[in-house]
This record gives sequence, structure tokens and C-alpha cells, in this order.
Amino acid sequence: MTPTRLAATLTAGTLVLAGLTASTAAIAQRTAEPPRQLAAQTDDHTAQPTKKYATAVGFGGAVASVDADATNIGVSVLRRGGNAVDAAVATAAALGVTEPYSAGVGGGGYFVYYSAKDRKVYTIDGRETAPATMPEDAFLNPATPGKPYTFFPDLVTSGVSVGIPGTLATWDAALHSWGSLSLGKALKPAADLADRGFVIDQTFRNQTLDNKARFSAITPTAALYLPNGDAPVVGSVFKNKDLAKTYELLGKKGPSAFYTGPLAQEIATVVQTPPKAPGATLPVMPGHLTTADLAKYKVIKQAPTKVSYDGLDVYGMAPSSSGGTTVGEALNILAPLKLSTQSTPQALHSYLEASALAFADRGKYVGDPAFVDVPQKELLSKGFGAERSCLIDPAKAAVKPLQPGSPDGSYSGCPAGIAHEDKADTEGLSTTHLVAADKWGNIVSYTLTIEQTGGSGILVPGRGFLLNNELTDFTAIPDPADPNRIQPNKRPRSSMSPTIVLKNGKPFLALGSPGGSTIITTVLQTLTNRLDRGMTLPDAIAAPRASQRNTANVTAEPPFIDAYGTALKPYGHTLVPAGDALTSAAEIGAVAALEVLPHGGYLAAAEPKRRGGGAAGTVDQLWPN
Repeated sequence: MTPTRLAATLTAGTLVLAGLTASTAAIAQRTAEPPRQLAAQTDDHTAQPTKKYATAVGFGGAVASVDADATNIGVSVLRRGGNAVDAAVATAAALGVTEPYSAGVGGGGYFVYYSAKDRKVYTIDGRETAPATMPEDAFLNPATPGKPYTFFPDLVTSGVSVGIPGTLATWDAALHSWGSLSLGKALKPAADLADRGFVIDQTFRNQTLDNKARFSAITPTAALYLPNGDAPVVGSVFKNKDLAKTYELLGKKGPSAFYTGPLAQEIATVVQTPPKAPGATLPVMPGHLTTADLAKYKVIKQAPTKVSYDGLDVYGMAPSSSGGTTVGEALNILAPLKLSTQSTPQALHSYLEASALAFADRGKYVGDPAFVDVPQKELLSKGFGAERSCLIDPAKAAVKPLQPGSPDGSYSGCPAGIAHEDKADTEGLSTTHLVAADKWGNIVSYTLTIEQTGGSGILVPGRGFLLNNELTDFTAIPDPADPNRIQPNKRPRSSMSPTIVLKNGKPFLALGSPGGSTIITTVLQTLTNRLDRGMTLPDAIAAPRASQRNTANVTAEPPFIDAYGTALKPYGHTLVPAGDALTSAAEIGAVAALEVLPHGGYLAAAEPKRRGGGAAGTVDQLWPN
């Protein structure tokens, strides 16, 4: 199949089945960079280079993630008759092997599922929780009264930052509710991958080196990820046999082997007495997690958020995540403005202002609903969205930070905001996202994380997985008015935004991203790119990004500044380059997404460049082939 043989092009709205194969060439020419070489493991366990594509089109099901090995495992599960949930769990478990600094059983996440049988969207909140004995001033440094510990690396690299993990419980709940595989069968491909190893790429080596000071302070972490004092070399095969054995144990005995028994005791012990390396200068403070905390952990099955936007139904994750409410509110703010009729600079101005308004309300009202009375219905109401929308000046950016609105059910005019002090976000950027779909039309959008790149930096000795630092998502300084203050047994507010979009009651899009609080703006911008600005899904993902989170300046990728900085200057937006304060990466997000095509086809799409590029695949693949 060559581009010269294929003449049809991909329209912004759909792919016509008769021209589906032809259309893939246009996608390839417009969005796919030369494929990055990764490792495929053969039966004799030798590493052979294989190709990794950011876009795939075909039938029978689809998977997209940040990693080729994980995507291939998910697609293989689909090919063997598994459904989208089976594939999602298998892919996530594989990401725990190849992306251990972003995900794994030591963390948590949010699982959004569309059931083709029920024609309904379901969600699982698998967010980590604070221990029962967690004090509200846990992050305050006794040496500096009233002030918190230094966030990075001190607070991040500590037992006090570790929440009760929810990932394994999420996998088990999803499989029991909607899957067809046992937990053991879903974990086996990832266990085999951990046992035989995968080939190290530059991204993995860079992430390890970025965390060298932290990892070297924890004895078991240094032993695994810094052998002989250096990060694994690019092109070498990295094996994690301890993780392989852990997956095998969990597959045989189920979640009880994690949340009770010897492994639970080991987790509690390493949190309470972190194995600090001799001579390490980091404080590595002890934490509060106990075996009792692990034993009582439960995921929460709850209704999704839902808003209607331009005839589409957009479903997301309800609190404890702020993703569904904030993305949904921003869409309601944008709806009256009709982005599709605006010029590119005007549409970007509207997007940035809507984001700021929604973030103002997020900071004031959203927290764990078990502890906070979140006005979710009103935050997602058309009336409140319209009231907030009328505050947007089409010619001028408002001075930030903006004040939150009043989601009180009485909406008219453009009332002034109410006084509120916005707290700085401390969410880590190193999360990961995947999507999966099957031949029956079931869809999964799943975001999972261990928070910071490398989480807490604490590896459970002999078990092969890192523990999260998710509790640093709480506000460090106690404030009774803050919905995200530390409280025992509470789930910290998250920005994870796994999203599913229905069109005429049927799946149309599924997407999500890592990136801390920029997850919300990444998902929102990708949606508006696809739905309002005439982009294909791969183009919507590849487009340069900017993030306005109710701050004085707009965080933007350098290509965004180059492309739109001059055009946005008259509006008064100040664009500053993006970049994780902990690394040099000037990127925002790393989307994995899929689009449902006519007659059962799928377009799976991941990042072509960000984080080294993602991997997409379909079961019966038309392109690439």
C-alpha cells in the first residue's frame, strides 16, 4: 500500500467506509513521523527491532498507549477474543513494566467504560486514599513552623506522601464487572514481559537520570534502576523478575494477596521505615500507611459526569477527580461562543478564558465528595456555564486569577465572582493514559498514575514496583475552607480526565492524557481541536498546546508560542514556555485516543512525538500494514 495508489483524503468529520483504506494514506502523510524503533521479544527471548506507529486504522478493536509493548499486548488480548476491559487491564499491567515511573500497582487511577450491551457509561474511582492516622499538618516541617517541607525532592521522596494504592483493586473490579478474563490471565502477558525484559529507549534512560538523586537515596530502588550507579543504557534489555513474580502471585491469589498478608505488611513497613541508603542526604520522612489501611481499601463505582456539547454527550470522571467537572464546565462555557465560527486566534482566546473560569470554580468547590459538598449538578449545568461564559471579553483577556462563580441554581446576567484564594497545584506530570475498544463496541478510557515521575521513589523490596506519592496532591498548608486539605481516609483531588464522547447515543471518541493539572486543558484543547476547529483526531493530538489554569501567564509549548504568540498578543495573553520544573521537557500532555469510524472501524491515535511518541494498533489493521 503506497500513498500514490491511494487518492481519498480524511475529512474532519468522518471516514467513509468505501474510502477507508485510501484515507489512511492521508493520515500517514499528515501525522506519522518515521516510526521509532523499539523491541519486540521473540520466542528465543532476543530483542528484535520493530516499528511503532502513532496512528492505526482498522477493524475488530483498537488500543492506544504511550508504549509499543503495552499496546501490542492489548491488541493481542483482543485478537484472542478478549474484550475492551480485558485489553485495558492487560495493557495497564504492561505499562507497569515498561512505564514503571508513571504507573503500576503501587498507584491509582480512574476507569471509564462504555458498555455496548447496556448503552451506558460506567466509572470506577480507584484513587489512592490517605491513611486513617494521617495528620492534617503532615506536610508541615517542624523545623520551619507553619511552612511545608520542600516539595521536591524532600516531600515527594518520602513515606508521608504515599497513599493507599487503588490500581490492583481497579483492575479486579473492572474484570469482575465487565471483563471476560480472570485477573491471572489478564496479568500473564505483562508478567512474561517483565520476566523476559524490554529494550531501554532514551526516554526511559532520561527519566531515570532525572531521578538519580532520589532513586540513589532508596536502597532497593537504586539496586533495580541504577545498577552500578548508572541508569540502564539505551538498547539494553531491562528485566524485572521481581515484578514478574509479583504479578504471578496476584494472578493466582487475587487482590487479597496485595491488600492483606505478607505483601501488605511489606508495603506498610517500607512506608513507615523507608530503606534509606547509607550517606543519603534526603530526609526520606516516614509515612503513616498501615496494614489496616490496605485491608479496608475499596474502589468506588459511581455515575460519570455528563454534559452535552454541540449535539454530543461528553462523559467524564466525577469527583474525587476534578477532570469531568472542569472539562464539562469549560465546554458549557464555550458552547454559547460557537468556536466553530471563530477565527483561530479568537477560538484560542475563548478556550484559554473558559479554562481559567472553570479552574477558578474547580479550586473553590471540588474535592473528595465524601468530605466536601461538591455542587456537581450546578457546576455542570447549562445555566451556570452560560453565566460564566458571559464574563469572557471577546477582545481582551481578563486579569488572572479570576474569582469563582456561584453555582447556586439562580443564573442571570454576569455576576461578580466571590472571594477565594487559589492554591497552587502540585500534581505530578508523570501519569499515563490508554484507550481500548473491541469488536462488540465496548470502549475503555483509563488514566492511571503513581504521580511524580518515579512516584515516591520507594520500591517495595523484592516486589519490583514503586509506590506512589499521590498524597502530595493535597494542599500542604491546612485551611478549613480548602476542599482539598489533608484529612484522614480522604482521596486527594485529581485532574485525571478519562473521557468518552457519544454521538447519537453511540461511541464516537475516547481520550485522555497525563500531565498533572494540564490534563484538563489537554483533553479540552484536543476536544475543541477535533470538534470545533476542523482537525482530524491525529492532527488534534499533534497540534501545539497551551494551558491556562487561572494563572497570570499561559503555559505554552514553544511551537504554540511560535505559531500563535503574535496573534494572541493583542488579546493580552502572556505566553511562557512549558517545562516540568523537575525536568527539561517543554511538553504538555501525552494523549492516547480513538475514534469510532463508520461500519465498525476504528482510528487509534497516540502522540507522534511527545514523550518519545505513543503506539496505536488495531486488530484487523488496514494501516499501517
